[in-house]
Amino acid sequence: MEDKTQELYEEIDKQEIKIEDAESVGKVDKDYNASDIKILHGLEAVRLRPGMYIGTTGPQGLHHIIWEIVDNSVDEALAGRCDTIEVEIQEGNVIQVKDNGSGIPVDIHPETGRPAIESVFTTLHAGGKFGGGKGAYIVSGGLHGVGASVTNALSEWLEVYVRRDGNVYYQKYHVDDKSDLKIVDHYDKETGRTGTTVRFLPDKTIFQEGIEYNYEIVRAHLQQLAFLNKNIKFTIEDKRPGKEQPRIEYLYAGGLREYVEFLNAGQPKINQHQMYFEGAQAGILVEIAVQYNNGVNQNLYCYTNNINNPEGGTHEEAFKTTLTRLLNKYGQDHNLFKKDESLTGDDAREGIVAIISIKHPNPQFEGQTKTKLGSEDARRVVSNVMSQQLQRFLDENPDDAKQIVEKAIIAAHARIAAKKAREAVQRKSPLDNLGLASKLADCRSKDPTRSEIFIVEGNSAGGSAKQGRDSEFQAILPLRGKVLNVEKVRLDKIYENKELVSMIQAFGAGIDNDFDITKARYHKVVIMTDADVDGAHIRTLLLTFFYRHMKPLITEGYVYVAQPPLYRVQTGKNIQYAYSDEELNQIKATLTQKPNIQRYKGLGEMDYSQLWETTLNPDNRILLRVTLNDAIDADQTFSILMGEDVEPRRDFINTNAGYVKDLDY
Repeated sequence: MEDKTQELYEEIDKQEIKIEDAESVGKVDKDYNASDIKILHGLEAVRLRPGMYIGTTGPQGLHHIIWEIVDNSVDEALAGRCDTIEVEIQEGNVIQVKDNGSGIPVDIHPETGRPAIESVFTTLHAGGKFGGGKGAYIVSGGLHGVGASVTNALSEWLEVYVRRDGNVYYQKYHVDDKSDLKIVDHYDKETGRTGTTVRFLPDKTIFQEGIEYNYEIVRAHLQQLAFLNKNIKFTIEDKRPGKEQPRIEYLYAGGLREYVEFLNAGQPKINQHQMYFEGAQAGILVEIAVQYNNGVNQNLYCYTNNINNPEGGTHEEAFKTTLTRLLNKYGQDHNLFKKDESLTGDDAREGIVAIISIKHPNPQFEGQTKTKLGSEDARRVVSNVMSQQLQRFLDENPDDAKQIVEKAIIAAHARIAAKKAREAVQRKSPLDNLGLASKLADCRSKDPTRSEIFIVEGNSAGGSAKQGRDSEFQAILPLRGKVLNVEKVRLDKIYENKELVSMIQAFGAGIDNDFDITKARYHKVVIMTDADVDGAHIRTLLLTFFYRHMKPLITEGYVYVAQPPLYRVQTGKNIQYAYSDEELNQIKATLTQKPNIQRYKGLGEMDYSQLWETTLNPDNRILLRVTLNDAIDADQTFSILMGEDVEPRRDFINTNAGYVKDLDY
């Protein structure tokens, strides 16, 4: 997008743009009834092919069926009919979601002749988000737009209480059956609270990996929704015996402003006045918060109707282009550039933390999972709002503006230096004369899907691994000592580090914006370090490098962590290996004679045959795949653990130190 002409944006500058009051966007008529429920039909296929509707029947899909119910309550909030959403994890992993909205309509639907609530829970694509009635939703979330019916279809049972019209209505659904809607209580219409309460138990026959909910995943998701929807209160409480967590409330009057502060916690700020842009046009609400820190990474998070768009889209493209254009204009107008100097988009975004959130009445996405927004009208509206308000910010805050542009200029100089270093690296292969020929023991296979590369700590372990490997498909790259902490440095410094350069060359896929996963020479990149504190530190440094500069390796599932054993247990000719203290005790409990136990202090203590048998052999080894479920949490964790500020790191360690005891490495 940044390479396109600026004609559109120059045209925008000339326009007289009317930005509407954002508070009024999305609010609808308070009268919400059966005529607002539009039915598009169908449900049975959900149980047959649940992956089509929730992506997976693993942990991610299990949590997704909560989001579908929560999203319905958020839609009520966006419509101005709800301000509190409460979630409980109850005994047996029953989920309860309660809101104080107007309540799902229970009157008779004109098409079905049945209560409208039944269509919401038993028919795909039925709900207020599809209708054109005066009470229907203007904007709505939900990842696939299939909503409560999918949660119902994938639950052993689901029950719903609706408070409206002075009555409390109740209905319960089972896999193949439902009860009749009935009135179970009454309340005073003048003083009583309306709303909907949904309780459900996931179906174990669908979620065969288990129905154990992860409290932290639910908590973090609700906190994110609270940031994205200011002045709406979200609560979370875990009532499961032995897992109890007290009720927590999230309510952010500052919305995205507070979100950016949260993400930037512990990072020294460049602009002391946070940038905040808000406005609406053509029914599209735009809200953007921006803060620069003195780091080198750029973190942009995009949302449409509360749905995360990890691949960005038109709203992100408009933000990037407008930001770069106006920072260049400011630098030129105030003589901050040398002759012929200008900023690229990456220069302008170094150290940025930005949240771009839009509420759109009819968004168009590229792909079913809505990872990328395709609506062209969103591009124009974001550009309009930013063009006016960013220019005003720069003019009104000259100290902040100068700091931001000068940081970008330093980034530009580093970019030029990095380009020269990259070109020098690209002219050399892994077997060139940088001393890498003696380090990389490549495999014979040229098929990336079969090929594996083990990143091994130390020359001693590297020597054993080279001897013990299957050289047909296993490559070995030993590293000397701890690699550079890339969280704190620009790209030009990475090209000066021999250990990192050796990996860049060996992988063959480039780095950063030039990284091309299709060129990767290995589809398994295995980190193999000692099972001690130093090994854990090296592993973290490597993961930081992969995450910041080769992220597709992680997102595509190419990165693994080897699990070498901690103990070798021998009784006579019988040899067993234990990968934890607990496993060692289990082995000892089965023995009738005193064993000879060897505690491996490092990989170098294993001979090549033991290393092959326990850690390299695909038939016996244990590999942990590194996954990336939440980029925002991952970004923040890497920044805290590998950044310069000590206090947030100390707090993180104090809070999470208990988890270390549960790890096998």
